[in-house]
Amino acid sequence: MPSNPANAGNLHSLPWPDQYAALAKQARTPLLKAFYEAGCVDPETPISDAPLVALDFETTGLDPSQHSIVSVGVVPFTLNAIELNHCWHQVVRPALPLHQTSITIHGITHSDIDEAPDLGEVLDRLFSFLNGRIPVVHYRDIERPFLDVALQWRLGEGIRFPVLDTMAIEAHLHPDRRPSRWQRLMGKKPVSIRLADSRARYGLPHYASHNALIDALATSELLQAQIWHHFSPDTPVRDLWL
Repeated sequence: MPSNPANAGNLHSLPWPDQYAALAKQARTPLLKAFYEAGCVDPETPISDAPLVALDFETTGLDPSQHSIVSVGVVPFTLNAIELNHCWHQVVRPALPLHQTSITIHGITHSDIDEAPDLGEVLDRLFSFLNGRIPVVHYRDIERPFLDVALQWRLGEGIRFPVLDTMAIEAHLHPDRRPSRWQRLMGKKPVSIRLADSRARYGLPHYASHNALIDALATSELLQAQIWHHFSPDTPVRDLWL
């Protein structure tokens, strides 16, 4: 995070590459300094030339201030290829106890995490995928805030980075996805922008959900389909990232 909060507003108004340059000078930990020094692609870079990494966390809940990451899945890819031989999945020990509700959703149990490392022990591995790449997620209110809080807790400083959000893209493509009461009476159905339902619209295969690696793979394929169906390989990343 910026060392001087008074400058945060000015920093956030800068293009992402300039933010990275400023944050590289402010970062106190070698891990984050290296992340920012690896740089951020120019906003005019065509999406076909952008180095991407699908990122997914399974968590104990939806509030990063009260819940924890329990598994990480990453899939490096480009618009034309998915690097399956370089994927990574890791169960991690949450800082807070598991609840039965989260076990039911993602299937990670107490026995799975008993011998699992803390997220802090695998940050070097995680950042080996993140450095120099644009993270791709499905619903940006999970991966970015959860990683930010996790790093603040472990390193004493948070993180900023752009994301490509496949859910946000689907929301943009379906602005009228919630029909009015009258439209519902006339038979119009709501349009779901959940990961599995979004994939189904492009004829992508069904994958079991709530596994971080499978969801990351599903997200990478979804972004590829979205670009080929609705955009262009020449679309600059500035039109897509948040």
